[in-house]
Amino acid sequence: MSVRDSYSEADKKADIHVLHSMGYAQELERRMSRFSNFAISFSIICILSGGINSLAQATSGAGGAAIGIGWPLGCLISGVFALAMAQISSAYPTAGGLYHWGSILGNRFTGWVTAWFNLLGLVTVLGAINVGTYYFFVGAFGPLLGWEDTITSRVLFLAVLTGLQALINHMGIGLTARLTDFSGYLIFATAVVLALVCLASAPSYDFARLFTFANYSGEAGGNVWPQVSEWWVFLLGLLLPIYTITGYDASAHTSEETVKAAHSVPRGMVMSVVWSAVFGYIMLCSFVLMIPNMDDAAKQGWNVFFWAMDAQVNPTVKYVLYLAIFVSQFLCGLATVTSVSRMIFAFSRDGGLPASGALSSVSRKFRTPVAAIWTGAILAVLFVWGSSLVSIGDTPVYTIVVSCTVIFLFFSFVIPIVLGLFAYGTAKWPKMGPWNMGRGLFTLFAVLSVVSMILIFVIGIQPPNQWALYITVGFVVVTAVIWVAFENRRFQGPPIGDMIARRKAAIEAAEKAVGEA
Repeated sequence: MSVRDSYSEADKKADIHVLHSMGYAQELERRMSRFSNFAISFSIICILSGGINSLAQATSGAGGAAIGIGWPLGCLISGVFALAMAQISSAYPTAGGLYHWGSILGNRFTGWVTAWFNLLGLVTVLGAINVGTYYFFVGAFGPLLGWEDTITSRVLFLAVLTGLQALINHMGIGLTARLTDFSGYLIFATAVVLALVCLASAPSYDFARLFTFANYSGEAGGNVWPQVSEWWVFLLGLLLPIYTITGYDASAHTSEETVKAAHSVPRGMVMSVVWSAVFGYIMLCSFVLMIPNMDDAAKQGWNVFFWAMDAQVNPTVKYVLYLAIFVSQFLCGLATVTSVSRMIFAFSRDGGLPASGALSSVSRKFRTPVAAIWTGAILAVLFVWGSSLVSIGDTPVYTIVVSCTVIFLFFSFVIPIVLGLFAYGTAKWPKMGPWNMGRGLFTLFAVLSVVSMILIFVIGIQPPNQWALYITVGFVVVTAVIWVAFENRRFQGPPIGDMIARRKAAIEAAEKAVGEA
């Protein structure tokens, strides 16, 4: 056995000690490296998915400034949440991390609410990601294949796509980790090549365009946004980076499958945001520089990416890029299935869902939560099918629900962050984990997370998604009724008990084991 193998085994034993201290057995297979943990979050963020499919929120909003200034500002907002969550994840590295943090740092109720916000957001975001992949496929290859966009073709495509992602997840974390590792490299390479192609195809390098504010709301921007002021449409455009830079909680959800989780998980969270922000900025700025005319681009609305690529890029190069982007978007959905299933598994393990016994079961052969994987996939497809059939006025319910689910995700982020702000230094959270930014910085990022959550909520309920407000309030009311009427008496939460004492002893044993290795 090599020194590296010996060290790895010592790390695994240390991780198992910590997990046992929180009252759980090591049921899932712990095979993910630090890079794999990073790659799964980086793959879900996938700048080639949200960055391209939601591009019109910027180009049909404040124009070039929505990228040049808005992208780094929006990424900074997402980074604030990632840093605060990373600190908590180092102290409590478990699958379904947000749910456990909400319970441990608060109580049964806050954990239960966090779980439902996060679970609803993850299931519907999976649907949203794969619908984005579908529309990218139609825009990129539809003209070549004679593809017609109908509800039937959309749902069948989504069923096959999501089914393949679930099947790969079913077959073990080893295969999924290898594919998400590949996805990480593919996203890096494709983003760089796309940026170089855009720069090579640009008619000129008008860098001032990246910092020039415009107002393309209303008809000037293909009605992506209703007619509003210049500064307000800039704020609305922040939804592009904020919506794109989500999914980093996947690093926490796969904690029980990651070696040296207390170190690797927080790094995976933070670095997935950092590298997505940097490469996304380079890629999108290059695209904006390639656009022949910003006024004409804004009029294209949601078709702006394909319009610009058709106008400026060599057809062969264009289709090679399209293929790489499509594969990246498929792997983005694959990683999201992993995240969804681990959340379902963790919540069910503590009896939080109907049929929890089945949903928390783990395949003996593949060491994966098979029922949770397929349940998450089926729910995502049903969400897409149902939302395709309904509309409110001129706005599809699908777009409104997607806005709600991102609000739900960030709510699930901010709840444990706020709880941690008050719990640190008490018996609930006596000491930081080995990844330690210090109490002062954690407090700063926690406060900034609350401010950012208010901003996200305000811009997330603006027209054309104004129904998001009523849906969010309705969900909160229904959740409160269910808790008071049923779950308050039934749901016991995670096995906290004397967890703090057990954890302290386990961490000391783990540090000793690693030191001896």
